[in-house]
Amino acid sequence: MGVLRTALLMGIFLWVSLLANGLNLWPMPASVGYGSGILYLSNNFQLRTEGSKYSDDSRILSDAFLRMVDLVRVAHVIDGIVPSSGVLDGLHVRIFSEDDKLNFGTDESYKLSIPASGKETYAQIEAQTVYGALHALETFSQLCYFNFTSKIIELHSAPWKIIDQPRFPYRGLMIDTSRHYLPLAAIKKVIDTMSYVKLNVLHWHIVDEDSFPLEMPSYPNLWNGAYSYSERYTTADALEIVLYAQRRGINVLAEIDVPGHARSWGLGYPSLWPSFDCREPLDVSNEFTFQVLDGILSDFSKVFKFKFVHLGGDEVNTSCWTATPHIKNWLKKKGLNESDAYRYFVLRAQKIASSHGYEFINWEETFNDFGKQLNPKTVVHNWLGRGVAEKVVDAGLRCIVSNQDKWYLDHLDSTWESFYLNEPLENISKPEQQKLVLGGEVCMWGETVDASDIEQTIWPRAAAAAERLWTPTWKLATDPKLVAPRLAHFRCLLNKRGVAAAPLFAPGRGTPPFTGSCIQQ
Repeated sequence: MGVLRTALLMGIFLWVSLLANGLNLWPMPASVGYGSGILYLSNNFQLRTEGSKYSDDSRILSDAFLRMVDLVRVAHVIDGIVPSSGVLDGLHVRIFSEDDKLNFGTDESYKLSIPASGKETYAQIEAQTVYGALHALETFSQLCYFNFTSKIIELHSAPWKIIDQPRFPYRGLMIDTSRHYLPLAAIKKVIDTMSYVKLNVLHWHIVDEDSFPLEMPSYPNLWNGAYSYSERYTTADALEIVLYAQRRGINVLAEIDVPGHARSWGLGYPSLWPSFDCREPLDVSNEFTFQVLDGILSDFSKVFKFKFVHLGGDEVNTSCWTATPHIKNWLKKKGLNESDAYRYFVLRAQKIASSHGYEFINWEETFNDFGKQLNPKTVVHNWLGRGVAEKVVDAGLRCIVSNQDKWYLDHLDSTWESFYLNEPLENISKPEQQKLVLGGEVCMWGETVDASDIEQTIWPRAAAAAERLWTPTWKLATDPKLVAPRLAHFRCLLNKRGVAAAPLFAPGRGTPPFTGSCIQQ
């Protein structure tokens, strides 16, 4: 079946490629106009910022510009002679906001104008914020090509007029550092590639039952739960990831999954376990449990500045509570059954998070079990399947879509086509309810990935979802075959940039099925 699928896709590749018209941008912008001229990038390509309110004291824009120029030139040695006419000398960027704070809802729109051959020698970028300008730089980089005859960089189909903004404010990718440790360099590579596809939230599932690798100054023994002495993150490491992501327009959403998935906590503080024989969920009857949670979220608030924190709440098996005498007595004294105690824990964790300035996200089991009893500020994170988002917004709560049948990257049999076609607003037609769907997220659970294979497991499938989350509905293809050549081109571009993106025409993290061009794999 895999060989047949590849043959069919390759059979349509040639005629579909005619539809692309050289418009090899990913994700597709909201509005694109272009011509037929050719420009040549100056060897001294420069950034100008006259007319901007943004001062760039933090060098977010100037550093991003240098990275963009490096990306354009990375594939080949540029040693040709640039013609005397039709030369593009640089980019003139005007940003209308002085503020470079990044958080949920930051304006990410931009306008990119590239002249035809003539007297104008600078392309123009206009954006409300520096983060919109970063997206414009990425779009610009994808318009540039190396000419193997002249050995210079060309920009085809000028003039260009691109007006762009995201469809959803939340466009996420989750990584899991509890099932396998990921070095900082691997996390940074993921962040870099997220910026290429205009994803804007790195959901960091930092700890779980398997390991607790993060330093917590308030409770320093917690990272005794790490796999080994060296497989840990210091507080400074975490801050480094947050700042690295922020300079690329990406927020970091930290997750502390409670009360389940927390067995590793007790390696540092055994009293968090219900008992030595029954080690999770966290002991709901012990005030120390909530003191530790308060300390963790206090430490989080000094590092993770995103508006939201993820409190987990999924897959809570309460049997340890009812099997442990002191918790069973506590339940009886409080007049609670195990379901009541689960709700008590979730709501109390939300209250603690709120005291540290956070709004909170919980996995969908909390909504399935408790519905409107949740704090009305709860964002419900769907994962179990389809049809949940419409129930969440009907209850007046916000939602993030990650249904596992389509957007779980650890499902290695899931193809990029299924990622592309997954629609967060399925069966949600009322505008006021559509606004409650903040966006979506693809999830890279870590059981089968570490630094050796994470890139080819994420990409290019996550890029397919990224277009669904960025591009307006009317520009999305109803048949993924129509975008296959463009995504194949983008996958090859990722390879040129040093990203180990897997072949397009193989599910999961497949290998090239035969010899041939990158774009045919």
